[in-house]
Amino acid sequence: MGCFSIKCGLLAGSVFGAVIAILGGILIPVGDMIIERTVKKEAVIEPGTTAYDNWASSEIAVYRQFWLFDVKNPQQVVQEGAFPEVQEKGPYTYKTRYLPKANVTFNPNNTASFVLPMGAIFEPSMSVGPEEDTVTTLNLAVAGAYSLLPPASHILLDMVINSTNSSLFQHRTVKELLWGYNDPILKDTIGLFSPYNGTSDGPYNIFTGKDDISKVSIIDRWRGETKLSFWNDTYCDMINGTDGSSFAPFVDKDVPLYFFSSDICRSVSASYEATMNLKGIEVYRYSLLPSTLASPVDNPDNKCFCRNYETTKNCTLAGALDISSCSDGRPVFISLPHFLQGSEYLREVVLGLHPDEEHHKTFLDVEPITGFTLNFAKRIQANMMYGPAKDITVLNKVKDYTLLPLAWLNETATLDDKTADMFKRELISRIDMLEIVQQVLLIAGVIIFFVCLIAFFCVRRKSKTNLG
Repeated sequence: MGCFSIKCGLLAGSVFGAVIAILGGILIPVGDMIIERTVKKEAVIEPGTTAYDNWASSEIAVYRQFWLFDVKNPQQVVQEGAFPEVQEKGPYTYKTRYLPKANVTFNPNNTASFVLPMGAIFEPSMSVGPEEDTVTTLNLAVAGAYSLLPPASHILLDMVINSTNSSLFQHRTVKELLWGYNDPILKDTIGLFSPYNGTSDGPYNIFTGKDDISKVSIIDRWRGETKLSFWNDTYCDMINGTDGSSFAPFVDKDVPLYFFSSDICRSVSASYEATMNLKGIEVYRYSLLPSTLASPVDNPDNKCFCRNYETTKNCTLAGALDISSCSDGRPVFISLPHFLQGSEYLREVVLGLHPDEEHHKTFLDVEPITGFTLNFAKRIQANMMYGPAKDITVLNKVKDYTLLPLAWLNETATLDDKTADMFKRELISRIDMLEIVQQVLLIAGVIIFFVCLIAFFCVRRKSKTNLG
């Protein structure tokens, strides 16, 4: 009778082990469903969700670091037609995006509208010197007027240049070049980023994801329009993706991420590069492909971004984007710093440039479960074109069109330690705990099942032997 009870106990143990293992197996899809439902709920942009708190907050510091290009041989360029030689000077760092989104309105069609107030506060402790540091740089008014005025007006322009004692180059402080100065030729305030303080970007209209989480943060309208009007082309004028600060949850690294940047007046895509560890959080790093600013020869999709056949050598130059159509007519070209991924010609006619993939590329670090961008570096270089002009004294020695770098910026932000700890505590630790419970139940159940089953057969065999 005792032997019979042992066998029953072992059979019951096997059944118990099987039940535990099955429970652990069931918890895997059930747990995944719970995680997915919770993440999707918290990813909706509406008051009370995690996504809304991150979206509306201005607590994460965003900085813009500027490196300005100091021209070392201005006289030789003007008098001898020499190639300009530049040396970067920086960083000069400003805190930006410290103001929360304004005019936030939730609309009946599951979209939210807002504007991004813009401001810049100088951070001396993160800079190589004060804003009063000077650089020798291109005369924005001279280069701008040269690019915008027809050749028939060049004689008149030359008279204005001479009467104001201006030249192709000028000495300006960092603050003046970035944020504006009173120009003697234009009799107006001009600067690379003037006006900036007190202005805003937008308004934006984005999907909240309430009815379709795959559309969360995707831009529906910018400045009231569903498409751009800068490029006169259906493809180039598309507004694709988000603003880059977040994406739909459960990111697939095989699918590119699309985002729109008003700084460069177009949408771009970023592709998965590597899986990184950011303060204990696994993130996917996405970066721009060389095809983004490739010439139409290599990427036919970029043909509509080519605005001037003469200055781009019949649209064969890679690495620079003419944004004059969206910058009030100012002849500004955007590129990656030091013409990274650009044509060799751009670095042959400007000496002193040293592109470096690690320091000059743009990237996003995206947490794949939530789709939140936890770290990014947006790196952009501002350039202006000048070229030969026989009727303009300061340009009549110039031999060819030259795209001169003026400054490049690194706009960057990363989650702080407090936010990282919260993120790990509220999301990652709970997911890890659920996975541990699943594995413990599954493994323990399997072990109990097999141990009890083996013991049962051993007892039964011993019982038969004793009876025999």
